[in-house]
Amino acid sequence: MKDTISTLDPQKFSDPLLTVKGETRASVALTHPETLWFNTGTLCNIECVGCYIESSPTNDRLVYLTAAEVGSYLDQLEDRQWSVTEIGFTGGEPFMNPQMIEMAELSLERGYDVLILTNAMRPMMRKTMRAGLERLTEKFREKLTLRVSLDHWSAEFHDEERGKGSFEKSLIGMRWLRDTGIQMTVAGRTMWHEDEKKSREGYAALYEQEGFDIDAHNPGKTVLFPEMDETVDVPEITTACWGILNKSPNDVMCSSSRMVVKRKGATSPTVLACTLLPYDPQFEMGATLEEAEAPVQLNHPHCAKFCVLGGASCSA
Repeated sequence: MKDTISTLDPQKFSDPLLTVKGETRASVALTHPETLWFNTGTLCNIECVGCYIESSPTNDRLVYLTAAEVGSYLDQLEDRQWSVTEIGFTGGEPFMNPQMIEMAELSLERGYDVLILTNAMRPMMRKTMRAGLERLTEKFREKLTLRVSLDHWSAEFHDEERGKGSFEKSLIGMRWLRDTGIQMTVAGRTMWHEDEKKSREGYAALYEQEGFDIDAHNPGKTVLFPEMDETVDVPEITTACWGILNKSPNDVMCSSSRMVVKRKGATSPTVLACTLLPYDPQFEMGATLEEAEAPVQLNHPHCAKFCVLGGASCSA
């Protein structure tokens, strides 16, 4: 991670119920579960400069999930009657997990849409993984999507984050996905002082050049994420903020999703409130989906910056 000087008030986000000013902290209920995420493990074939989860070839703080463990949570989805329609797999690099195809197939066979986040590099391009993806595509073509991490539309800036030559290696994988007929979307980043219009135009030109069937101007198909810097000062979110910002708690990610992880040394997986906060113990909800139905206190800078404010301010 980059070395930065923190401007965050150390008194903020210290009490789960009250802000530093003594106001009631906002919380979010799980009102409409749509996506259940599985972190397949934090091991990755590369080490990116600004990876929020610090994935690398040596980081195994979150270990590989198994297909049996995924199946158990799919059973719980049915038992709890959650309205989930999508199963997401993230990492690390999901295709480093040897049971990735089996986990995806279990989810697809239950009728869920499946989204796999990948860098489309060597782990995905192994013979066994390519064969598995081809087989899944033949059976479930419209239900399977791979979201490829392409930080920028240019090799220069992408490689700045992910290592020299990584842009071309990802393009090789994307070309294979294109030729195999597997649905693709892209996740990029907005950290080079480039406005959104220029960024999307750059992606559009790349897609046209490569023949990728991806809409650069659709935020759901080309997702642009801001830099995740926990050291930058942001306001805390109070219950009054919803009215001030004219927003609903139902707009926040933890109203519609949870993530399953397995910590190194643990005997079983656990459920987290948020995909962005895998290591903060206050967002660990328990081993079961029933326990994970509890509301979430917005007690982290990410809750404010990324999930609520989005550049807005909570001041009246």
